Amino acid sequence: MEAVAARKYTGPFTQQEPIPDAAVAALQSGRLHRYNLIGEEAGEVAQLEAEYRDWQGSSYCLAVTSSGQALQIALRAYGVSAGDTVLTNGSTLAPVHAAIKAAGGKAILVGIDVNLRLDLDDLAAKIARFGARFLLLSHVRGHLCDMERLMQICDATEVTVIEDCARTLGARWDGKRSGNFGKVACFSTQTYKHMNSGEGGFLTTDDPELVARATILSGSYMLYARHGAGPAEDAFDDARYDMPNCSARMDALRAAILRPQLAGLEQNIIRWNARDTVVEKALQRQRQIVTITLPAREVHVGSSIQFRLPDFTAAQCRALLAVALARGVALKWFGAAQPLGFTSSHHSWRYTAPQNLPATDRILATLFDMRLPLSFSEADCAQIGALICDAVREVTP
Repeated sequence: MEAVAARKYTGPFTQQEPIPDAAVAALQSGRLHRYNLIGEEAGEVAQLEAEYRDWQGSSYCLAVTSSGQALQIALRAYGVSAGDTVLTNGSTLAPVHAAIKAAGGKAILVGIDVNLRLDLDDLAAKIARFGARFLLLSHVRGHLCDMERLMQICDATEVTVIEDCARTLGARWDGKRSGNFGKVACFSTQTYKHMNSGEGGFLTTDDPELVARATILSGSYMLYARHGAGPAEDAFDDARYDMPNCSARMDALRAAILRPQLAGLEQNIIRWNARDTVVEKALQRQRQIVTITLPAREVHVGSSIQFRLPDFTAAQCRALLAVALARGVALKWFGAAQPLGFTSSHHSWRYTAPQNLPATDRILATLFDMRLPLSFSEADCAQIGALICDAVREVTP
């Protein structure tokens, strides 16, 4: 075993950049509800919806309390009901499965490949086997699959694609933004995503009737005309009587926090990717570590990094967590038997029927993840990458 340098990273892994000053004015106004407006005032939420619609390149945008709520609303707005089959990734986070359960659907899991992307052969097979009409596609850990081939499969079988873009806000495939492939897309502005409002999210679509139903579901109190990126009023003729109020409105404070962040998002994507590149290059110097291959057609947003140690045992993976943490590096591991933080697996969700995904489980068994907040400098990233390599060497016989 090689000698390990006595080094330690002392910075925090959960520190975000400061909240913009613009949020202070919204807080001091006391008018935080999205419809608490004066006269023809547009309001922070409506302005954010219009700005995000234009940035995303979609026709409509609805701001809500979380991406999980956006997923539930999208499923309900498309008519998913009790017993309907909804295909989704075998590896994703709990809110995706929870949204399917909340809408009454039955989740059928599709495997992933070694680069964490949806296994499109398995997708085609399960569409044929189950006759599914819906795919809730989760871009796992920010990685886009071959979106051209995926849409060919789904269009040919009349499967509606709902994109979970919680970790791909700003990513592109063949120059096209993540979220602009399926019928509807859902984005997150939770603290650890690409814009930070604590909790929050967006739903975008080009379908006026869908966004009308979604707006009523979000709890518009028939004030849908006050939205900044909604359809014409006649789109609400039926929706306002048919859709229940789920009270999932974004508030003005969160919108005020997000608007200046959206203005700086493109520059932040460059900053994230620079940090991701530094860490990846450091990890690639250690032979046991396998990084995730990035296709030439994908523009990634490197706000977190994943790597595998395919020759490690479960005991070595547990040891790596401890050894890395002793060096100040907080890793997450997807192979634990019990759910830990954000790393629970499909085995942990009893509201989803048990399913056999041996290839996916083998991948997750040695998969690690680490956040790359913009509070890290590139020098921090180089140090952290080297420390991970040190830790891997220490636990390797």
